Amino acid sequence: MAEGDKYKDLPQSVLFCCDHNSVRSPMAEGIMKQLYGTECYIQSVGVKNDLEIDGFSIAVCAEIGVELSRHRSRSFDEMEDWGDDLSSFDLVLALSPASQRRALDLTQFYHLDVEYWPILDPTGLGDSREARLALYRQARDQIKDRLVARWGPGIEAEPA
Repeated sequence: MAEGDKYKDLPQSVLFCCDHNSVRSPMAEGIMKQLYGTECYIQSVGVKNDLEIDGFSIAVCAEIGVELSRHRSRSFDEMEDWGDDLSSFDLVLALSPASQRRALDLTQFYHLDVEYWPILDPTGLGDSREARLALYRQARDQIKDRLVARWGPGIEAEPA
């Protein structure tokens, strides 16, 4: 594969979405930015914006060098209010059934792909802090595995 073709299947822009833009979609946005850098424009939204970024998401992503503490949750409606037009994305990756339905409703008149990736929702699961962290790590790793399977190992795997 030629140097310029290393991300040949990588879309120019990806939007991750989930229910609240506080756990799965910010993790996916941060991990994809870490893996593929500026090769792709990457954002995330939620069906609703009623929660701040989840502390467990921040913690498990920090373990792999992904910074999420500055993430500000936003909804589909706010995204458009802030100037990100949904039609400008090449691919929408929905991480929850509700976000998939909302994305399909909003994109019915656009020519862009919406895919559903069934990623574990770790919120409210686990009886202890360690059990909860383990579930959040599982969701984080599911996201990273899907990204690597789709577009390759990314920047971190490139030789120095």
